[in-house]
Amino acid sequence: MPETLQIERHADRVVATLDRPETRNAIDQALIDQLHALCAELEAEPKTLILTGAGGVFASGADITQLLDRGAEDARAGINTHAFRRVRELPMPVIAAVDGYALGGGAELAYAADIRIGTPEVKIGNPETGLGIIAAAGATWRLPEIVGEARAAELLLTGRILSGAEALEWGSCRLFTRGTGCSMRPPRSPAASRRTTRSRPRTPSAPCAPRAMPTRRSSWSCRPSCSRARRRRGVCGRSWNGGRSERPFGIGCWARPRSDRGARRGAHGQRHRPRLPPRRR
Repeated sequence: MPETLQIERHADRVVATLDRPETRNAIDQALIDQLHALCAELEAEPKTLILTGAGGVFASGADITQLLDRGAEDARAGINTHAFRRVRELPMPVIAAVDGYALGGGAELAYAADIRIGTPEVKIGNPETGLGIIAAAGATWRLPEIVGEARAAELLLTGRILSGAEALEWGSCRLFTRGTGCSMRPPRSPAASRRTTRSRPRTPSAPCAPRAMPTRRSSWSCRPSCSRARRRRGVCGRSWNGGRSERPFGIGCWARPRSDRGARRGAHGQRHRPRLPPRRR
């Protein structure tokens, strides 16, 4: 019998790929048995487990042909439930790298993982209601913990299938957009990252936009009898609006802003100069 679960063993992780392209990686009894064997291996020698699917599909669900042959005793035995529970209880983290369809039992296998990473092409959901059954292999109690009770009820009772953007919004899957497949390559070394960063061409920075000069508040005084300090602070009682705003033209007398030194003109056009403090003798 061909292996439907391709396993790649590394020093720090194990990558398990569901490989049944003729059935879109449907989960059958042989695949369940191989999952049990893999879990026994990881329980004895803990490593990080990465679950993914071949052919751009994670898992299309349980094998319908085997479901038709199962009876009530098989349903109560919880064949898939025990396997997914064992995956959930592994001592090391479990990552589900989801691409394409993850429906029914495939979605429940992804729910059993600690972290779900997907692509924008993800289609995840539980359409068991279309077959007159419920999702009984983990979705009914794991999905409320992931997306909340209200959203879990909507997904489980209506059979709604979430797209990649919806899965990201609802929190059932995290997305990354680098390519269309789930890459399982090891992380790059810091030296390689530095080489790539140094060899990257630098783009010239855009010139800074000119900053607008702040407007200066002026006090408009119409009489030279006020002290220069009071006019500078804008508290002159004879100034327009107490020196708190610029004096509009055409109202009362006119005078230059306080920043201009020299002669000023009053209401009748007479010239005068601001009073200077007395000289010290």
